[in-house]
Amino acid sequence: MGAFDIFKISASGMKAQRTRMDIVASNLANVQTTSTEEGGPYRKKDVVFKAVDVSDDKTFSGTLSKKVEGVNVETVKESDKPFQVVYNPSHPDANSEGYVTFPNVNLMEEMTDMTAATRAYEANVNVLSTTKDMFLKTLELIK
Repeated sequence: MGAFDIFKISASGMKAQRTRMDIVASNLANVQTTSTEEGGPYRKKDVVFKAVDVSDDKTFSGTLSKKVEGVNVETVKESDKPFQVVYNPSHPDANSEGYVTFPNVNLMEEMTDMTAATRAYEANVNVLSTTKDMFLKTLELIK
């Protein structure tokens, strides 16, 4: 694995975590959305990651000798968790019995996902920074 492969792996991780943060932000923004254009409450979204080959050497011998994997967002899927039903007859979206269907977004889960995505992003930034510093030290040795 070359040093530039490290940059590609870290960049793919940063891009994937940025997408994850965008989805978490969307979930948090809609935690109280009881009515959407599709009808019904907002449905929580989850990011699904997939390992992908990021190496430049696509030849057969290159594939046999190494496989450099990064990460990519495979899909963003809607959660199948049940909605929260709360008794609130004064709410504008309450049914005839006074119950309101709220999104299936759990605030604590979203905050945990946000923290995990932030830490993963920071880890990739640290890898990039350390690799850059190693390049600079190598150049100083060559002088």
